[in-house]
Amino acid sequence: MFKNMISMNTLAPKIKEAKLSFYLLNKNILTRAALITVLLLILVAIFALYIAPFPEHIFLGNDPANSLNPPSWKNLCGTDELGRDIFSRILYGTSISLRAAVTAVFFAVTIGSFLGAVAGSVGGWLDELIMRVTDIFLSFPPLLLSISIVALMGPSLNNATLAIVVSWWPWYTRLMRGQAISVKEKQFVKAAEAIGTSRMKIIFKHIVPNCISPIIIQASMDMGAVILSLAGLSFLGLGAQPPTPEWGLMVSTSKNYFMNAPWYSLFPGIAIFITVLSFNLLGDGMREILDPKTRKN
Repeated sequence: MFKNMISMNTLAPKIKEAKLSFYLLNKNILTRAALITVLLLILVAIFALYIAPFPEHIFLGNDPANSLNPPSWKNLCGTDELGRDIFSRILYGTSISLRAAVTAVFFAVTIGSFLGAVAGSVGGWLDELIMRVTDIFLSFPPLLLSISIVALMGPSLNNATLAIVVSWWPWYTRLMRGQAISVKEKQFVKAAEAIGTSRMKIIFKHIVPNCISPIIIQASMDMGAVILSLAGLSFLGLGAQPPTPEWGLMVSTSKNYFMNAPWYSLFPGIAIFITVLSFNLLGDGMREILDPKTRKN
């Protein structure tokens, strides 16, 4: 009985916190709409091959007799210069864009958070070394650095994703370092040090878990920016290559037919707009939910 009471007392604050988070999520109509849109995009990305009306048009299939047809019930977004169904290619492009963006954000967060946690927790010469290297990377505009890296390595979606990781990890290093410096002065960290807990265990068990909320908020807000950056690199010919149905590449190809077939560039552009806006709104909502300073009760 006593153990059950202790368990309930431990769970009560977590249940209250979960209820408050759900209330804040449900209260903000923009965040709710963004969450629903993101979930739909994820489902589309998973089942794109099954729901695309013309899966054979996603990569190499073509139908020259129906090239540059306007939107119709058969081809909801029209067709491209090879007669391929634009709607089917946009659906599959969702999978490509989300997978590349998640990969880039994941590795940028992992690398940056680890280095920031080590720098903020250990301090001394190691902190100085990590932050000076970070400052070197931060001195370059992210997009310009990404373009330079892809130009050196060769244009491809994988190289574009790697370039995004290289240019974005320093932001997470700086953010995590600031949080780690604050948390390491807390009493529970001092107590762990006093009983001889190893430095790495303190970092990963005590410091990182208490610094993760700002990282999650920043990562959710960066998803949209990463998708936009990848589309920009593909538009410049440095990202995905034909016949990959990546949104930025589709917009780049469509510019040659804009006067005769404006729908060719319109619908991939709308897909980019909706996706980026949804992740930005979701990031704002996550900040309101996870950051106590911005909570509105």
